[in-house]
Amino acid sequence: MNSHDQPNLYVRDGGRRYLPASPDQIVAAAREVVDQRIRRGAALHAPEAAQALFLEKLGGCEREIFAVAFLATRHRLIEYREMFSGSIDGAEVHPREVVKAALLLNAAALIVGHNHPSGITDPSGADRAVTARLKQALALVDVRLLDHVIVGGNSSVSMAGAGFI
Repeated sequence: MNSHDQPNLYVRDGGRRYLPASPDQIVAAAREVVDQRIRRGAALHAPEAAQALFLEKLGGCEREIFAVAFLATRHRLIEYREMFSGSIDGAEVHPREVVKAALLLNAAALIVGHNHPSGITDPSGADRAVTARLKQALALVDVRLLDHVIVGGNSSVSMAGAGFI
């Protein structure tokens, strides 16, 4: 690899020196930028806003990650949390843990999302089943499931928009 192939991104060490950034440091910095763009209190009224959130957070991940956006009564973001991770083709989701987190955060509603590393956004049978289980479990504690967003590559699909919720 010659000097022209090296990345032009640098990070500051503990002092004043700048060193070439590693791929992990670049990803960490990118996540910080995304976190700054989606702050607590951001409104997620439209399905497009939720899709944009999950697309920014989960697009390009190599493993399947299941995340939750916990919302206040007027669909304002309380917290975004990546709750479960798996392999390239699945992640085990525990509705009990989602309900527990929703109660601890005093959420009125939530939007869940996960990525398909394959890039295919079509909801699978397992996606539809976990959505139904989550909706049922959350309803027992008066928390509404508004949507389930599936991210694949640079696109996403809203299961609510597709009529699955």
